[in-house]
Amino acid sequence: MRNNKFLDSLKGKGYYIALGLCAVAIGISGYLYYQNTNNEADDPKIQVSVTTPNITEDGPSATNPPDATKPQQPDTKLPLKPTRPVSGDTVAGYAMEALQYNQTTRDWRVHNGIDIAAQAGTEVLAAADGTVYTVFEDDTMGTTVVLRHDGGYVTKYASLDKAVSVTVGQHVTSGTVIGKVGNTALLETAIGDHLHFSVTCDGKSIDPEAFLNLS
Repeated sequence: MRNNKFLDSLKGKGYYIALGLCAVAIGISGYLYYQNTNNEADDPKIQVSVTTPNITEDGPSATNPPDATKPQQPDTKLPLKPTRPVSGDTVAGYAMEALQYNQTTRDWRVHNGIDIAAQAGTEVLAAADGTVYTVFEDDTMGTTVVLRHDGGYVTKYASLDKAVSVTVGQHVTSGTVIGKVGNTALLETAIGDHLHFSVTCDGKSIDPEAFLNLS
């Protein structure tokens, strides 16, 4: 009889016993998981070190070296070394900020180049390496040759003899004969035989003497 009462008592408490056992099982599982997690953190074999390559705007770093097999292209662009286009005295200077008296027109006006006196037929030389941009007859400045150079420079040779020595598109080097001194500039006939030499840089007129001094 006592055994039956004990069993009946266990049946009444069975739900609570089962609940308690579940709680114990959960506690044991949590403890084991916590121990395993700590062990993994302490194990140096599974630690991963992540580094970021040190790449800057200045170029490749030690973690990203340049390709040593790629040939480096040298800078082949050479500076201009101008030469005087013709020997002779400068009889009219550059004057773009002040008026200059013109003996031919007998008035005061600006002068965008220099006039170099030389005997007719004297060879006129390219002042620097470049390309012949155009050859034409100017209504006021006579037979004219225009050269283009590196750095945005353009040189113009006017009052030449009509027989020029170059053609459009031709590459010339400093000292190449491009024509001969004449007296074809109607605005400057009073000067006599001479070369009218002018220079622009990026489309702006500059003093030819300053250009020639670049060498």
